[in-house]
Amino acid sequence: MVWLLGPVLLLGLGLGCRPEQATEKSPSDRGDISVLVTTGMIADIAQAVVGDVGQVTVLMGPGVDPHLYQPTTRDQRRLRQADVVFYNGLHLEGKMVDVFEALARDKTVVAVTSGIPPERLLGGGESGGQPDPHVWFDVALWKMATEVVIDTLTAVRPDQAQGFRSRGDRYLEELEGLDQYCRTRIAEVPAERRILVTSHDAFRYFGRAYGLEVVGIQGISTESEAGLRRLTECVDLIRQMRVPAIFPESSVSPAAVQRVAQDSAVRLGPELYSDALGAPDGPAGTYRGMIRHNVDGIVEALREQPQ
Repeated sequence: MVWLLGPVLLLGLGLGCRPEQATEKSPSDRGDISVLVTTGMIADIAQAVVGDVGQVTVLMGPGVDPHLYQPTTRDQRRLRQADVVFYNGLHLEGKMVDVFEALARDKTVVAVTSGIPPERLLGGGESGGQPDPHVWFDVALWKMATEVVIDTLTAVRPDQAQGFRSRGDRYLEELEGLDQYCRTRIAEVPAERRILVTSHDAFRYFGRAYGLEVVGIQGISTESEAGLRRLTECVDLIRQMRVPAIFPESSVSPAAVQRVAQDSAVRLGPELYSDALGAPDGPAGTYRGMIRHNVDGIVEALREQPQ
């Protein structure tokens, strides 16, 4: 069962069931496992692996920017009550680092990106900066995150290990098919048009995995806006490369991408989902749906002849 907390309360994620009214009795009291996650992408994994033997709660709903999110008092209480907490890590939830460190003294708190080898991460390294946290856009890396969830739940509840492993394996098979879907669809775009310009720099893993050059108008984080120089650079690139379309994102202000589209006379493609899933009853309400929605929108827009 999935619950949605924070700015958007008591809305289901469409990950297999609708939320019911909260009761005084917690899942742990009933013998079930209580899992709390930060983002909808992680919730998709957790719900698939947990199945009906526990409850999955997600803090950040559709359109919520994890870079800027700060937990409410209600969130803090739910975090303390959960048996297991999963978060993305790599400073995606930058304002919650202290919260996770404090919780880890008393319960299992795990970054799902902890199982990804450092050499597979973008950014950081010799540059001294933080690694890019948007790993879910490479489905192969998200399979590694799934393994972390399976292994963690198995360690916490070894008596339920067989169920976690079985359900997790089915989910991993679905991700394998999703990865192949991305490759097949992107191959439909002529090589010279595989340039993806988006609101912020969230799609570099996607570009590396599926063969696109990616340009983010803003940086990796959304905490600061793009300056005039950056906007001008993007306009010049779009004109020079004859980019067919550029893309706004659901969790980022559209002002910068709209400005660039206007100044470069380029089409705006469909809105992409980057740091958050879509509405629970929409096509991007699950991780798998979000990836398919993005890929389909990108392919259709970039296949068209430039204006």
